[in-house]
Amino acid sequence: MFIPAGVHEPDVQRRQLDHLAHAGADLFEIGLPCANPALDGRLIRSAYQRVLVKGNVLDRTARAVAHAASLRPTVVMTYWGPVRRHGPERLARLLADAGAAGIMVVDLPRSEALRWHHAAHDAGLSTPHLIPRATTDADLPSAIEGASGWLYAPASDGLTGFQGPLDLTALEAFTRRLRTASALPVVSGVGISSPDLAARVAPLADAVVIGTPIVQALLSDPAPAAAVTAAFAQALQPSIGTAHDA
Repeated sequence: MFIPAGVHEPDVQRRQLDHLAHAGADLFEIGLPCANPALDGRLIRSAYQRVLVKGNVLDRTARAVAHAASLRPTVVMTYWGPVRRHGPERLARLLADAGAAGIMVVDLPRSEALRWHHAAHDAGLSTPHLIPRATTDADLPSAIEGASGWLYAPASDGLTGFQGPLDLTALEAFTRRLRTASALPVVSGVGISSPDLAARVAPLADAVVIGTPIVQALLSDPAPAAAVTAAFAQALQPSIGTAHDA
């Protein structure tokens, strides 16, 4: 489950993470807020803006990671802006010390990739890569180079929060291309807006990340967030990864 760090005060966020873990979340992806999250739609942008206004973003993120990691394996999703601002080495070490298992920098510039990979690996972090759906076969090796942990295959070409139909045939073809090019597990997210869609995406991937439906509940009325999590967990449990194992 994807959770933006610091939307609520630390004690509230700890309780929310407890409830989500109990409801069936088996991995947390903590979003490190930034001012220009290019992959994210209106809802997650709004959540990030709330945190940026409060300040102490890195501290809030480290606190969220520390508690999440005490419950479930935890990774961080962020953009190059915060990495550049805080310094790759400092950021990697701080979040590793908090308990993160990996950090995915969505828009990692190729010119900075080597430094980032070294910083993350020195801190004991995996460095998953988001692979755009438009990536050609010729460009796949360079897009994957340096990745560890997993490859992230967007289920939609849209922003997070996309609620339109998903082209599952195209997604299946894309995940097969990724598996041909790399032995890394494939994780899918973006646009998986309902438990039914999650159940249909699950056989195409090794794991599925749910974000906007959970964030929407946490922002409007946190009480139903655990029930939303449970509905997605129930839809996903029987079918993760079954198609490519067949």
